[in-house]
Amino acid sequence: MQTLSLTMEMMVVLGLLAFTVGLFVSEIIRIDLAAILVMVCLGVFSYLPGLGNLADVNHLFDGFASNAVISIIAVMIIGAGLDKTGLMSKVAGLIMRKGGTTEGRIIPIVSGTVAVISSFMQNVGAAALFLPVVSRISARTGLPLSRLLMPMGFCAILGGTMTMVGSSPLILLNDLILSANESLPEGQRIEPFGLFSVTPVGIFLILTGILYFMLLGRWVLPAGEIREDATTGQSMQDYVKQTYGLKADLFEVLVPDGNILVGQTLADIMDAHHLYIIGTDYQGKKVIAPMNATCIETPCRLAILGLRRVVADFADIYGLTVLRQPDRFADDFASTQAGVAEMVIPPNSSLVGKTAQELRIRQTYGFSLLAVHRGEDVLSLVETEDHPATRLGTVEFRSGDTLVVHTPWDSLARLLDDRDFVVITSDFPREELRPHKVNWALAFFAVALALVLFSDLRLSLCLLVGAVGMIMSKVISVDEAYDAVSWSTVFLLASLIPLGQAVQSTGTAAWIAQEILRLLDGWPLWGLQAGLAVLATGFTLVMSNVGATVLLVPLAVSIAVAAGGDPGIFALTVAISTSNSFLIPTHQVNALIMGPAGYRVVDFMRTGGIMTVLFLIVSLTALNLFF
Repeated sequence: MQTLSLTMEMMVVLGLLAFTVGLFVSEIIRIDLAAILVMVCLGVFSYLPGLGNLADVNHLFDGFASNAVISIIAVMIIGAGLDKTGLMSKVAGLIMRKGGTTEGRIIPIVSGTVAVISSFMQNVGAAALFLPVVSRISARTGLPLSRLLMPMGFCAILGGTMTMVGSSPLILLNDLILSANESLPEGQRIEPFGLFSVTPVGIFLILTGILYFMLLGRWVLPAGEIREDATTGQSMQDYVKQTYGLKADLFEVLVPDGNILVGQTLADIMDAHHLYIIGTDYQGKKVIAPMNATCIETPCRLAILGLRRVVADFADIYGLTVLRQPDRFADDFASTQAGVAEMVIPPNSSLVGKTAQELRIRQTYGFSLLAVHRGEDVLSLVETEDHPATRLGTVEFRSGDTLVVHTPWDSLARLLDDRDFVVITSDFPREELRPHKVNWALAFFAVALALVLFSDLRLSLCLLVGAVGMIMSKVISVDEAYDAVSWSTVFLLASLIPLGQAVQSTGTAAWIAQEILRLLDGWPLWGLQAGLAVLATGFTLVMSNVGATVLLVPLAVSIAVAAGGDPGIFALTVAISTSNSFLIPTHQVNALIMGPAGYRVVDFMRTGGIMTVLFLIVSLTALNLFF
């Protein structure tokens, strides 16, 4: 091998690498701005005498059109389209039903699912698809997003090691092996790896990641905060308690087949027991804000708002079962879908002098009337400490009455233009869900996935087919697609790509590899293999994992042949170790989750540092155990 000497261009690149890491760690400026600054410096320095080969200024901004960046944009749009149909909310509900609301049970379910998915598609795609799911789980459980996204993201990266199509380096490995075989003697040629050859190693790594967060997550994950915004907000019952003294909770109650409640109307039950039935589910047909005249049919489920002791007494009297937490109604009464709102009846309203029963208010307006605030009085069907229960259906509305209602947010949005009400609740989600578009969304997602797995089209083009298909079928609008893209993530990754190219094109990467391998000269086989794993880990933090693989696999094969080792294992060690990218948010998945969770670089260094060491130990052990 030809010995490389350190050039001025290499020294400048090394200085920019140190500068970049310094900006990332210190966080003097935002991390995406730091990446843009480094890209600009790289371009400006290229015009200086003697540094003309530092970067091709005519292609300095090609990162914005790179396969990786376009793929991320497309998969964000696809994820937003699936979320727009309400599908991701249902997935979140399913995960919560299986895992409950505790961190220790949700993390392995979410992380394990994402890991399996990312073993067959790009890990950033799997992470982007599950980002809205995890966000909704955070909103419903009260668990900070920062406690959930890092385990999900890390396991998405680990999942890429489970098959030979799970990550770009493993996809590329067999091609590099075929090239290396041309220079190897017949007896030392490497057999290409099959699709599931690396599966045992990947399974060990995924289990390590899940166990790491289950056992040590309490201490290594950032504490974070629940973000208060229009999509999380305050729960319905909390708002009612604090504002109107209605100390009621939401319960889901099972009414068994043949129960004595059969045939009774909701109005009669509510009046007799001082509770509020705001949803029914009979044979899978769910009705939110059902009519008071609706009769009970069994077996069914009731969503009830009332005092805990009152609901418990009601259940005892009729032999009903009260669930510990809402199940089928979890999505419908999540704060992202519905909640409490207030509206005033103006003097010119046609409702003045009429009752809720006369107006058939549930059927007409789609909301459930919880209370009427009139002067100093609070009229409510639910008993409070200061006010007895009132039959709200028979109360005549007056001008100036404030109605406290439970309503789906889309119904409230329609009432904004109704002159019979003045809606005074303004901070609520106004997104328009399109459940009727779910088939279109799933179809284009399946098309994109099929193209990724079974065609030779570029990944970005495959994913753009799905994204454009969702826009053309009106699953998501063009403006919504633009809003779905995390542009800070796009600029972060696109701006770092020229630096990675400079590390490789100027020979800096080869020089670093040469110097480190010189230090490893004379080491035993296991030491050389570990050294290559550490080298690949370091390279993938500052350049693309594909670039690191292309550079280091030929070196690994040469070292193995010279030292009498297995060149196939050494090459595979490099390809797997390029997934060991947890220390700083330069990996696409880490960049994706950094903004939504509010992570800092020091969070990745603390949590990812331990994961990096575990990855090295487990991967090297598994490689030597199974190969």
